[in-house]
Amino acid sequence: VGVPGCGASLHELTKALRIGLNANATCVWQIQKNANQTIRLIFSYFQFAPSSSCETESIKVYDGPSTNSPLLGQVCNDTDAVPVLQSSSDSLTFLITTNSVAFTRNFFVLYYFFSQGKEIENCGGQLTGPNGTFTSPNYPAPYPEFTYCVWHIRTAKNSKINLHFQDFFLELDQNCRFDFTAVYDGLSTNTGLIGKVCGRSQFTFESSANVMTVVLSTDYANSYRGFSAQYTSAPLPGPVEPNTFLTCSSDSMKIVLSKSYLTSLGYNKTHIQLNDPSCSPVIEDSVIFSFPLASCGTTKKDEGQSITYTNIISLSATDNIITRQKNVEIIAKCKMENNSTIEVIYITKNDIIQNITAVERYNVSMSFYDSDSFSKPIHESPYYVDLNQILFAQVSLHSTDPNLLVFVDTCIASPQPDFGSPTYDLIRSGCNKDDTVVTYPPLEHYGRFKFNAFRFLRSFPSVYLQCDILICDSKEANSRCTEGCISRQKRAVSSYTWKTNTVVGPIRLKRDLRSADHSESSTKADAEETLNLQQYSFYALSFVVLISNIIIVAAVILKY
Repeated sequence: VGVPGCGASLHELTKALRIGLNANATCVWQIQKNANQTIRLIFSYFQFAPSSSCETESIKVYDGPSTNSPLLGQVCNDTDAVPVLQSSSDSLTFLITTNSVAFTRNFFVLYYFFSQGKEIENCGGQLTGPNGTFTSPNYPAPYPEFTYCVWHIRTAKNSKINLHFQDFFLELDQNCRFDFTAVYDGLSTNTGLIGKVCGRSQFTFESSANVMTVVLSTDYANSYRGFSAQYTSAPLPGPVEPNTFLTCSSDSMKIVLSKSYLTSLGYNKTHIQLNDPSCSPVIEDSVIFSFPLASCGTTKKDEGQSITYTNIISLSATDNIITRQKNVEIIAKCKMENNSTIEVIYITKNDIIQNITAVERYNVSMSFYDSDSFSKPIHESPYYVDLNQILFAQVSLHSTDPNLLVFVDTCIASPQPDFGSPTYDLIRSGCNKDDTVVTYPPLEHYGRFKFNAFRFLRSFPSVYLQCDILICDSKEANSRCTEGCISRQKRAVSSYTWKTNTVVGPIRLKRDLRSADHSESSTKADAEETLNLQQYSFYALSFVVLISNIIIVAAVILKY
């Protein structure tokens, strides 16, 4: 293994590099040879300075002879994969930059030229049955050199995969730099790494959903018998309704969590706390947090025409040193606006976000649709899209009043569910701020627009939308809903009946696709409306029975 300095020009057909760099390094390695073959580059081990970001420290790989060639990929401190990159020709360049932190960075890199289309028997493939077996090439004989195999396992929906290596023998190394097997939770090899293993043992892995990927990578020396693996599938536990309620008043906030929902997540009351841990819940049939708005760590944000109070319930395994449970946060917001109360609650599970919205006077929801016919809503969450794909969004007002009109006043995008910095304006005061945005004319209870999918820079994985919605009386000739794009100064004289906002997301690029435990999406507005109707019917029937009893008693008294 060579010990190069800061950069080099490499012309061998294969080479392993052990690289050690200190602070403030900017080093370029160029790989090129007239071999009429492509290059596979593997970073089987990388150690950046602690807490470094992609902006300050990274490995950038370029598909060509210089750093002016197209960017093929980037490796950072938080890369959740074993990076394997392939060139499209016989040249490739990678650049390593480090920040000013005094720390010795270590990298192990292997590259080799190979011919596309040259197949190795039993090397990768698609496995789709409920259970099955597969082996490394040549098993139980030694596996070939320069092997790179990828198996994609997919079982039935609403199931998870258990993978067990019955026999496993790869070259042993403390960091598995030479020969290794990597297991991913999902179909991508760019993220979702469950584990990277080598040596001799019997390993077991479990996915969070019905897809898993297994990778075998070997170098040019010390081949052993490889592995024999078996996978089985098991049904995922049935989803438990969140059964989470938020009630806001002008001076307090009340959050109710059902015990069955907490149990389904693997938590009990000892794992639950607000921003201020000293504020304890009341444990009855449910877990109830009730507290004044200005207490228990509640944050207040003045947004001009409204004030938002936010608190967070955290569910985590605080009693242990390690955990295999997913962290869950329940973000409760009370928004006071125009003498109305809007309640918004998000439930997040390791980057998967759902939202439940309850509105005092009007029920408003926002969804994505698959076309401009707005007939088929998108129910999946997260919503995975292609860059520049046209997205169709519709805001719906659920009301029996036919004389109401919906207008999308402002829509902002953010990579954060709390819409902190950075944000990006799609629509502002009825004016399209993004070149791809097209708004449709107001149509009774629907506000519609479309735009092209984008992503935020700096490797943010998600995009959330928050839209301010105006509801107007359609009988009013010069209402704000019919004026379209106007300036801020002119907007003050326009009238509208009510204002609220609604949130939808997250949106993610398909290349970032990874499986979550199970996707749940959708608003509970219709269910809550049905519940209110049932409660109203019950109260009405009770009232009729009470009056009937009073009349009967009065008649008996008069008779006697």
